[in-house]
Amino acid sequence: MSAVKTIRPGGCSDAKNGEKDTDQSGNKKESESAECPDCDRSAEKRSDHIVCSVHLELPQSRRRKLILHVDLNNTILVSDAVTKQGTVAALDYFLSTATWGRVNRQGSWEWLSDVPSLLPPCQGAVTYYSQFGRVQDFTGTAGQRFCGVLKEHLSLLEWRGEEDEELAVRGEDGRLYHWILPAFFQLLQALESQHREFCVVFRTFGTDLARVLGAMQRVLREGAHPLFTGLQALPMPLNPTPGRIRCSKKNVVLSRGSERVSTRGDERSLYRYFSDLQGLGGFQDHFDWWAHNSYSNLGGKPIWIDPSDPEVQHIFIDDNIRLNDEDTIVNPKVFLGKAGTQTRTALTSELYDVNLVQTDLLTAISDHNYFSERIRICEENYEKYLNKEDG
Repeated sequence: MSAVKTIRPGGCSDAKNGEKDTDQSGNKKESESAECPDCDRSAEKRSDHIVCSVHLELPQSRRRKLILHVDLNNTILVSDAVTKQGTVAALDYFLSTATWGRVNRQGSWEWLSDVPSLLPPCQGAVTYYSQFGRVQDFTGTAGQRFCGVLKEHLSLLEWRGEEDEELAVRGEDGRLYHWILPAFFQLLQALESQHREFCVVFRTFGTDLARVLGAMQRVLREGAHPLFTGLQALPMPLNPTPGRIRCSKKNVVLSRGSERVSTRGDERSLYRYFSDLQGLGGFQDHFDWWAHNSYSNLGGKPIWIDPSDPEVQHIFIDDNIRLNDEDTIVNPKVFLGKAGTQTRTALTSELYDVNLVQTDLLTAISDHNYFSERIRICEENYEKYLNKEDG
């Protein structure tokens, strides 16, 4: 199996804070062009350390604990057990949600861009999926111009080595593919190498959660992933019991094993619960409630955000996060006032790339540093968001 470049302790992520940028005479040192030893990106050489934009750490005072709420299907898995989509069909479907056009005056569909993207290339553009719904073999029919993109990313996803029943999946074309994206494992390794305090909470409407937790247990306890054997040394507790989150007009109830937490009378109860979590676990969210609310943010997966909390930042990563609040999957609840128990539902646009990340599945496949970079961007933007709130 071909090797994947991984984050190594002692690389650019270990650059010393407060290192002087002047020489012994007090003159400012000139930065040298270099290459990050951990990801081959263009970087800046500072004394004996090479620092690229992806792995440049925030100052220690601003390094909050990260609570990462991570979707499964089309975020870290390229498949869907509910819709019975294998790797090829899932990626084909994703392309229909990221390619843009419009119906012209003659009533015919016309493409407005040959490049898949999360955001519209121009005003008036809509995705093929939003116009026509789910179609089979998108890249073999109306989206044939994107067939090359499909083939390229399937090639990048191929599992090269001995078959593993839990970590590899056989696609509809008979080829073996990574079931969990390498970029997700890279994220865990990067955060650990940076000595970050973090927790991963899988949040899915689907039925893959128990299987994913089982696969993660093998990776973290047995070093089963051939590209990330070092994750076995990660001091990360794992709860293999899938939990549930159920919503209603009155409250939100979380349950897992003997645990039960409700927002009745105090919305902070679930914020405190998630903020105090350690390690890795997961919950199945309430799909029927989302459908009942017309697939809008009001029925989406809830996340609580407290701008007055200096210790924690919550980030939700999901491919179905969209700037249109009538067609998005997360319900962001922002607390009103310090230590307050009441919340407001924030617009997705307010927290986009701050606490909410819309997964670019194509980039997550092609760039193993994708999730690490999105987290870095969210942390930087969160600082700006808080400064704006204070102002």
